[in-house]
Amino acid sequence: MSEFALTLMRLGFLALLWIAVFSALAVLRRDLAAPREARGVNVAPSAAVAGTSKRRGRRTSGKKLTVVDGELKGTAVPLSTSVITIGRAPDSTIVLVDDYVSTKHARLYPNGNDWVVEDLGSTNGTWIDKTRVVTPTVLQPGQDLRIGRTTMRIGK
Repeated sequence: MSEFALTLMRLGFLALLWIAVFSALAVLRRDLAAPREARGVNVAPSAAVAGTSKRRGRRTSGKKLTVVDGELKGTAVPLSTSVITIGRAPDSTIVLVDDYVSTKHARLYPNGNDWVVEDLGSTNGTWIDKTRVVTPTVLQPGQDLRIGRTTMRIGK
């Protein structure tokens, strides 16, 4: 085999190797990126930090958080002025035994007349309807809050 043909084969093999590396990186990037339907929904700046409400002690909208789908279906947690934590940890307010739920998955806290949902860095995300929660987001009564295989809703 001539020297020129051997060099072309080496360069061809090197090109194929780099194509494989870049393809693998593209797949990893796509898998790690948030899905297209995971648009961020922002909350008013005053709602970004729990406990910043100037109207403490006032009744917030919605009387209870009800599990409408999942293992705990029918369970209702009364909403007061305290923070509600959701996750697999035994000290969570709502303990979800689900492979898609992180130990400390999300928290729900009052802000004025609203309830704000904050994802605590979970792997599979916290969702309001079909929107992924990426910043603290107001949960309106009637909207579905989905964590793992469990769906919850604020109601009366």
